[in-house]
Amino acid sequence: MSDIVFDNVIRGGRVMDPETGRDEIADVAIRGDRIVAIGPNLGAAAREIDAAGLIVAPGFIDLHAHGQSLPADRMQAFDGVTTALELEVGAMPVAPWYESHGRAGRVLNYGSAAAWILARKIVVSGMDLPDGSPIEKMSAGADDPRWVNDVATDAQVDEITGLLRGGLEAGAIGIGIPNAYASGAGVKEMVEVCQLAADTGVPTFTHVAYAAKIDPKSSIEAYVRLIGYAGATGAHMHICHLNSTSGTDVERAAEMLQHAQARGLPITVEAYPYGTGSTVVSAAFYADPDFPRRTGRSYDSLQLVATGRRFQNREELMAASAANPSELILTHFLDTEGYGPQQHLLDVSVTYPGGAIASDAMPWVEASGAHYRGDAWPLPDTVFSHPRSSGTFTRFFRQYVRERPLVPLMEAISKCTLIPCKVIESCAPQMRRKGRVQVGCDADLIVFDPEVIGEQATFQKMNLPAAGVMHLLVNGEPVIADGALKTAARPGRPIKSELAG
Repeated sequence: MSDIVFDNVIRGGRVMDPETGRDEIADVAIRGDRIVAIGPNLGAAAREIDAAGLIVAPGFIDLHAHGQSLPADRMQAFDGVTTALELEVGAMPVAPWYESHGRAGRVLNYGSAAAWILARKIVVSGMDLPDGSPIEKMSAGADDPRWVNDVATDAQVDEITGLLRGGLEAGAIGIGIPNAYASGAGVKEMVEVCQLAADTGVPTFTHVAYAAKIDPKSSIEAYVRLIGYAGATGAHMHICHLNSTSGTDVERAAEMLQHAQARGLPITVEAYPYGTGSTVVSAAFYADPDFPRRTGRSYDSLQLVATGRRFQNREELMAASAANPSELILTHFLDTEGYGPQQHLLDVSVTYPGGAIASDAMPWVEASGAHYRGDAWPLPDTVFSHPRSSGTFTRFFRQYVRERPLVPLMEAISKCTLIPCKVIESCAPQMRRKGRVQVGCDADLIVFDPEVIGEQATFQKMNLPAAGVMHLLVNGEPVIADGALKTAARPGRPIKSELAG
């Protein structure tokens, strides 16, 4: 035993680091939770991983993961994720959110933004937020249109920003702004929220206000607003799911955003490789009687996750919303299955230069719509989610690196690791040690087979773990070993902003 130098050594893999450009066959040695050596023929270890023929890369960083639970973590681990962050919606209040996840134990590293929309519910509608996840809280109050439509008074804006500031001081990683779910909020309120982000040095994570094809309130108008907020306040505006909020206007939206970035505006982008989205059935934009004309889609583009039922008209949709506001639906916005006729539009968002991949992974739910929080493994056949909750990153590698080589391998790794780190590391210094394979960095690592990696989940069979991830380490602890889940592993740690007291 005296010859043992390291806790873990990953032997003979193709080590790829997107920041330095390292791409060579080498060993990676780990002591505790850090990488301590990289090179040939490193010393003995208590545990060794044979990575011959496999790629050793940083674990994937998901900026947009709504699952935030044990079953969600496990499924995302097979998707190569080592850090899963709830940044689009966020939590409110923030401190209890972190405390509850710390007590429960997490498989993956975790963190949250401060939730603007929940602050708005508290202030504008006077709501007492229910217990539950951010997604469950976002569904609350579907029968109260004030938080959706009312312009806040100056005093209310002060209250909202005060709650958000408190969340940032509790460690929230920026401000989540799902503007489309409360599109009636005034521009003055949005300016003050963005100014708070700029003044405190944190990003915003924005679901743009509109996703329609026609003016007024088109997706193009929404992107003009977002660019304006960045220019007027200096806030870092991170765009969530460019693919789903741009739809068939994605080419023009992408052009506008690249022009804004070229002028130095702090704007970043993410997307996921699906032409189908998911949200709650009570989302206000689906209740718009003009939904078909404004989006160019019929109601049968909306489908209940748990049952597969497609709606035939607005009346059916509104009845389902009233019965269970938090029930999840699929929203089919582009025809891309099997590289369908609108695949080229999806490609614009997924291959966006310097853009991140992020899953928008949804919670796992039972047939009743209730969130599943059990510990069964494999996941039961009676729980459901969007397939992106199982295979976003692995689908990206299958489709865009292996089958249609639109993205070089190193760039693909960067889009899943270093680029998302760069979005938040200025306010969350822990992230400067993630998204990289370098001495001194955290041992959040994926070992995968590039010829196998890919999603297995489908819209008919959603709970199939992705393939090709042979080993996954989080803070130096194996979560997946030889392709099998370590069911007792709980090595995840909280990620917080430096504003935390």
